[in-house]
Amino acid sequence: MSDRLKGAVALVTGASSGIGAATARSLAAQGAKVALVARRADRLEKLAIEIASNGHTAVAIEADVTDQSQAIRAVERAAGDFGRLDIVVNNAGVMLLGPIHGAPVEEWERMIDVNVKGLLYTTHASLPHLLRAVEDSPRGVADVVNISSVAGRVPAAGAGVYNLTKHGVGAVSEALRQEVSRKGVRVTIIEPGFVETELQEQNRPEIHEKLKERVAKIDPLSAHDIADAIEYSVTRPAHVSLNELLIRPTKQP
Repeated sequence: MSDRLKGAVALVTGASSGIGAATARSLAAQGAKVALVARRADRLEKLAIEIASNGHTAVAIEADVTDQSQAIRAVERAAGDFGRLDIVVNNAGVMLLGPIHGAPVEEWERMIDVNVKGLLYTTHASLPHLLRAVEDSPRGVADVVNISSVAGRVPAAGAGVYNLTKHGVGAVSEALRQEVSRKGVRVTIIEPGFVETELQEQNRPEIHEKLKERVAKIDPLSAHDIADAIEYSVTRPAHVSLNELLIRPTKQP
């Protein structure tokens, strides 16, 4: 089926590349109108044109979700342009690895701002719209999907603050699930292992080289693999809630 999300509106953060872009394509292909949110406007515009060329609908919204006012404006723009908001995918994230001792503290601040605050700001602004959408949705539900990581389950040396942010995503997602699930809003966390995206390239050169060595013998996941899991989670019947999906490459330890 290619119309399981017909009539629904989805907002995807970090939509300019990787998992976010792949997710936007997948949800649009299922009939959703998609709000593409990220800082790189040129990439968003290109993706919106691509989605439109395939007969679907998308709008590019330039925003930095670490700024609460911009996160609010992005949500309001999506809901205003499309008349509703049914699905929010909090995908924007950064992974800046390295030992805690001697680490550039600005890297910690960046991860906390994007991985935690950006997710919270976007979710907070979206919830009133999601709760309203439940009332007249043919699907009978609305969805929040938060992208976490294997790092949200298993702490590791050299990833301490990244672990901190992703454990936080799991904790706040479960608390939110308990608060809103009986009102028809499902909350799902997706926990990918190693995925071939730009995420690793954001690290300092010496960290990036070590990462390449660690994953050299692993056949990594693709962004589409994760988008497929997100699509699956939001297209389940209303009485089915997938709260947590851990997805690793088969050969990842």
